[in-house]
Amino acid sequence: MSQVLLIEDHQTVRDGLQLALTRQGHTVHAVGTGEQGLERLRTTPSDVVVLDLMLPGMDGFEVCRRIRQLGDLPIIMLTARNDDMDVVAGLEAGADDYVVKPVQARVLEARIRAVLRRTGGDSRRGGDRTGPEQHGELTIDRAALVVSKDGTPVSLAPTELRLLLELSHTPGQVLSRQQLLAAVWEHGYLGDSRLVDACVQRVRAKIEADSSAPVFIQTVRGFGYRFGPL
Repeated sequence: MSQVLLIEDHQTVRDGLQLALTRQGHTVHAVGTGEQGLERLRTTPSDVVVLDLMLPGMDGFEVCRRIRQLGDLPIIMLTARNDDMDVVAGLEAGADDYVVKPVQARVLEARIRAVLRRTGGDSRRGGDRTGPEQHGELTIDRAALVVSKDGTPVSLAPTELRLLLELSHTPGQVLSRQQLLAAVWEHGYLGDSRLVDACVQRVRAKIEADSSAPVFIQTVRGFGYRFGPL
């Protein structure tokens, strides 16, 4: 049974989602402000955070950044509209996925289950190789789900780790954004490529010496991404 922290200021929406997710077997702790959500995280363990972006006081973007500073807890954000700027800003702040309001409970529950599978280390690219892999100064241990650079562990959120594992499984091979969406986010072929691009940027910031001139995750314009160094 998973522990879900729901941060949503609209009481009707909050109550409805809490009831729906509880019926699906989740334990849901629901609060109405970002400040309350951060306080709850300090006292109650959670497996995933469902976070509304438009909150009174501290907005969801700042809450997302603060949660990400605390660790790799998965974050699914709720946005009132499919607005490019809001979605991209939320993903850059560290969110793993997003759902557009009005929220369909079955869609949100499916996204929660998908992100929890990633958190649980269920990597489709793990377990088929033994021993750590060395890629330049980057070491990837698929069995332990540990990544290090020059011997120093790299802290990756579950989605970031799964993206890196997927790309590094076949160095030099180009993977399209839609292939990555299907493998990492389980969105199939109708997903949002902004999820991929924002996640790539976050991973680059952690593993590249210069994220503006990436060596490990390279963009192939018009196609997608490939893993180096080549």
